[in-house]
Amino acid sequence: MQHRLTMFKAKFFLIGFLGILSVLGCSHEEENDDLESLELASLQKPNVEPQERGSLNDQISMRRQTAITRAVDKVSDAVCGINVTQIREYRRSPFSLYDDPFLRFFFPERVPRRAVKSLGSGFLISPNGFILTNEHVVHEAVEIVVVFPDGTTKNAEVVGTDYITDIALLKVDGGDYNYVRLGNSEDIIIGEWVIALGNPFGLFEINAKPTVTVGVVSAVDRDFGKQQNDRVYQDMIQTDAAINQGNSGGPLVNSLGEVIGMNTFIFTGSDYNTGSIGLGFAIPINRVKRVLEDLKEYGKVNRQWTTGTVVENITPLVARYFQLRSSDGVIVTDIERGSPAARAGLEVGDIIIAVNDQKISDRSDIWTIIEDSDLRAGDEIKLRVRRNRRDLTIKFRLEPIE
Repeated sequence: MQHRLTMFKAKFFLIGFLGILSVLGCSHEEENDDLESLELASLQKPNVEPQERGSLNDQISMRRQTAITRAVDKVSDAVCGINVTQIREYRRSPFSLYDDPFLRFFFPERVPRRAVKSLGSGFLISPNGFILTNEHVVHEAVEIVVVFPDGTTKNAEVVGTDYITDIALLKVDGGDYNYVRLGNSEDIIIGEWVIALGNPFGLFEINAKPTVTVGVVSAVDRDFGKQQNDRVYQDMIQTDAAINQGNSGGPLVNSLGEVIGMNTFIFTGSDYNTGSIGLGFAIPINRVKRVLEDLKEYGKVNRQWTTGTVVENITPLVARYFQLRSSDGVIVTDIERGSPAARAGLEVGDIIIAVNDQKISDRSDIWTIIEDSDLRAGDEIKLRVRRNRRDLTIKFRLEPIE
């Protein structure tokens, strides 16, 4: 009896086990069928139409586009690299034998000269090949080669230069060039985005494309006045967009793609660091436009003008006669009839105590203000004069000498 019961349990267990295997087998076959149908479905699913794919790419591209990228696209094809060969003179040691006048008389010193290669940036301002850059980029150049963004090169000739404002106008042969649009530097907003484009460290030689850096307008109207090298930098635009060696002469562009300045120099913080620390300066484009007109027409800037006025320093005797507390200022001793000063109402005997809101002590101060301001014909000058113990303000424009 016990044996039969054991056999019955064994058979029951075997039947149950076979049943489970059957169910599992069916489940596995169904899973395989599902995988096969899934693979077939993925293979049979139609590909994305080229038109739809293009639309998706356009949407992605549009989302990546910004005012900055659009401005770069407008300007970059008009930015060029400028490779220059200059002749520089090298003086001998101050302790050489040529310090002896006797030896110099019999053995005149020969100043060594050497051809030096340098580089900078520029930008096309017309379809017929006029290019703007800094004067210091092409100063004393014997050869100027312009590299365009498409990789082509052309020799350029100097149309005109102005050492004082550090602006030069070049010309290359040919036509149908891409060119920039000049903006209005009087319309600059402090804090607005700006883009510096150029050829730092000669990177144009790698792929002939301008380097782009972005920053903001940090300040405007930075007046540095007359420098030790006699250049005058006035109303400069300050930016933190990175400007490095080779960027000189390149454009500073606003987010509309308009050139608002010409990148010119940087502060490096020390004599050992030559790279950007976020203190770059550009000549405002309105100042460039004024110089450009003269360079294109005359090849130089005409700084000959007249006020029609003769002034003298105030001596103690003159100060006592006019009951002045000090001898600061100058006295008007003669006025040419019909001159700008005469038409403005200036009179003989007037004491000029300030020019363009800057106090003066004598005639030399007036010339310093004129040089620092780089005044030219057509510029307005403002005088503060003392007449009969009253202070007056007189304004007039400088006229060219004909």
